[in-house]
Amino acid sequence: MSGSSSLVTYHASRITHQRDIVNIGFVILLAEIKTLGRAQNYAEIREMALAAEALGFDSLWLYDHLLYRPEDQPTVGIWECWTMLSALAEATQRVELGSLVLCNAFRNPAILAKMAHTIDEVSGGRFILGIGAGWNKPEYDAFGLPFDHRVSRFEEAIQIIRPLLREGRVDFSGAYYQARDCEIAPRGPRPQGPPLMIAGDGPRMLGLAAQYADLWNAAYMTGPGSLAEPRAKLAAACAEAGRDPATLGVTALVALNYPDLGEPGGSIAEWLSGSTEEIAEAMRGYEQLGVTHLMFHCAPYNLAVLERLSQALRAYRAS
Repeated sequence: MSGSSSLVTYHASRITHQRDIVNIGFVILLAEIKTLGRAQNYAEIREMALAAEALGFDSLWLYDHLLYRPEDQPTVGIWECWTMLSALAEATQRVELGSLVLCNAFRNPAILAKMAHTIDEVSGGRFILGIGAGWNKPEYDAFGLPFDHRVSRFEEAIQIIRPLLREGRVDFSGAYYQARDCEIAPRGPRPQGPPLMIAGDGPRMLGLAAQYADLWNAAYMTGPGSLAEPRAKLAAACAEAGRDPATLGVTALVALNYPDLGEPGGSIAEWLSGSTEEIAEAMRGYEQLGVTHLMFHCAPYNLAVLERLSQALRAYRAS
């Protein structure tokens, strides 16, 4: 399948601003927070989401996991992503909402496309469907999900999901999934459905992103320079697929720590940190690279950090 510039133009009004500045997003954490000793309840999650919207963030992003179980450590719990996305679609008014990213194995692909149209309706056309092949084996084992052939399963799933988003119809039969004479009705508010974002940095996943995605996500980034290598790999995948890379939106999940507000914890190896102006300058650097969305995973995770990051957001927009 060769590339087409139409893949990203239909939702350009959602992902661009004056001078095509970057959409700045905030990751809403659903997992247990070490400093809190528990996961936030829904009232707290909603409060954080509404605060981010009020402070001017463009988008909110939720991770999709069933549990974390590090070796020889207690299980770390997490709320279910789609249910929380649905609730926040109703609670918020302006921000885009995205999955960062859904694990393909957790949901039947045809049903997932149905769900995507429905949540796009609830949100008034503010949803971005992010999806990947998954990686966290303990949750597969705990919930009885197949861990084998993950990319092959994803490759079949995306051939069901994409046409159901775009045309509302598909007829597909594969080794892992079937959707025979499947139709989505009613459909959501956007004629071509919500944007499709694919995450993954392996050769096959990059190839699938080049072939099918509107947006591609890289994680976990720090400063703009950290994007150079993964983006070069994406460009090579686009060349192999015959797609103009300018038609594939690039997004980056950025790990950000404010050390004076608390230690990051967790398993992320490298973090971006700095003053308000330094973080704003990093946003400008990503803009110069043509990145469409930045999703900030912040540590520590609290309203004080959200307010600090919003200062950088305002400085970036004012420049």
